[in-house]
Amino acid sequence: MDGTDALTISVLEGLSGIDRAAWDALANPADAPFDPFLSWDFLHALEESGCASDLSGWRPMHLLARDAKGAAVGAMPLYLKEHSYGEYVFDHAWADALQRAGGHYYPKLQCAVPFTPVPGRRILTNDASVERALVLAAIGAARQLGASSVHATFAHAEACERIAPLGYMTRAGLQYHWFNRGYGSFADFLADLSSQKRKTIRRERARACEGLNVKRLRGDDIKAADWDFFFRCYMDTGARKWGSPYLNRDFFTLLGERMADRCVLFMAEADGVRIASALNLLGGDALYGRYWGRVADKSFLHFELCYYQAIDLAIELGLSRVEAGAQGDHKLARGYVPAPTYSAHWIAHPGLRDAIARYLEAETPAVVDEAEMLAEHTPFKKGE
Repeated sequence: MDGTDALTISVLEGLSGIDRAAWDALANPADAPFDPFLSWDFLHALEESGCASDLSGWRPMHLLARDAKGAAVGAMPLYLKEHSYGEYVFDHAWADALQRAGGHYYPKLQCAVPFTPVPGRRILTNDASVERALVLAAIGAARQLGASSVHATFAHAEACERIAPLGYMTRAGLQYHWFNRGYGSFADFLADLSSQKRKTIRRERARACEGLNVKRLRGDDIKAADWDFFFRCYMDTGARKWGSPYLNRDFFTLLGERMADRCVLFMAEADGVRIASALNLLGGDALYGRYWGRVADKSFLHFELCYYQAIDLAIELGLSRVEAGAQGDHKLARGYVPAPTYSAHWIAHPGLRDAIARYLEAETPAVVDEAEMLAEHTPFKKGE
């Protein structure tokens, strides 16, 4: 007996179905760095604002495991989805393949933080038997709901490895993260770079900040008017990049009310008029760059607000890294290096499962090769 016979696993159709403190004890245990995106406040704000809801195609179906005494001992942030938007691990080709074969890829179950390509814990327990029970329960829920698959995206590599024997295939990806090598200042970071790259970054920062005043707002310093301007910038970027931004103004209101101490806004002003802003969230050991936008063009301002200001703050706070979101090989020249990401996928259809397994056999070495190739082109001094 491993104790799992005493577990009860239920489905929560929203975070309001569990006490905030009980969820947070699972999401952010004392022995792990704080992850703002797994917190009850962040996930519930997505639901309460309607960003993660039936209407948006992110129907909450969180799994919660309780022991024989009724105590919460594990959870999975899980969503029933009718599309593949807002995930950043792209499976549209898998959906197309099954559709062409006469099957149905949607609905599917997604274990993730909606709209947030930040690696982190996905099966929220430190008990191996509870973890096993939860991932098997997710498969059971998929079968019961007629879902094609279960996907745990941006999960830790160790978790993907542990659940692989249960039928979950691991997929690798790449992001670009900046790592703090014990720097005392931005100048120390620049000293680690080749001479040419140092000069390039200094020139970019000088041109970006010419005639501008960059402010850093955090906590109670962020007022409603600041969120209003930031949201205007966010909507502009979203409209230009993907047409329909995922988050609404209500979400940022709730974020500001509940997690202001975790929010950092960089604001750029020209002659007292705001022209750009960038939002970051503070974790226990990392700074997470999330969204940016501008209402006027300025050369290199994107790099300044999103990358260099973030590095400055991470050094000041002694954080180990900056994660600046998905994609973007332009980050490489600015000191952000390739970092692997992982996801786990259970597929019900045997034919599709076999095809994806073969695909991953080819894709994974290609991702590894790409990371090694990119690592050769970092701006750091060679041989150090």
